[in-house]
Amino acid sequence: MPTVTIRPAVEADCATILRFVRELAEFEHEADAVKATEEDFRRDGWGEQPVFEALIAELDGAPVGFALTFRNFSTWEGRPGLYVEDLYVTPDARRYGVGRKLLAAVAQRAVERGYRRVDLNVLDWNPARGFYDRVGFRQMKEWLPYRLTGDALSALAAEGDAEA
Repeated sequence: MPTVTIRPAVEADCATILRFVRELAEFEHEADAVKATEEDFRRDGWGEQPVFEALIAELDGAPVGFALTFRNFSTWEGRPGLYVEDLYVTPDARRYGVGRKLLAAVAQRAVERGYRRVDLNVLDWNPARGFYDRVGFRQMKEWLPYRLTGDALSALAAEGDAEA
């Protein structure tokens, strides 16, 4: 049985993270939607004010997956949480428990920091939904995700008070 290790990502992993993001986007039928660059990851993960953290999963020393998270905040809990923006494991490595180990490492970080929850979104057609159920995640049926982006974001921003 191959050895699975989970480690914090380092700046030298930016190319690997970008490769995994592109593979995930391809899986989600959105290959052309990825605009991120290695420099974006370098700046926002290891720059002056990092806005995300990542974990790299390795199988016998070779990178096979990652989890990218950032801190959020629950006003009801009065505590931060972690949001899993991306969790990806290469298809050949999925049978070795890599995804579960990545999520366990994310959960461990949350608990060690006194955070009260871990959140993520899953596409409705993604077969990984069963995996998330087995791990203990629960779908929040009443909460619907909304997003503001592109021209709509710019238009609303133009209405804002510059002093806000």
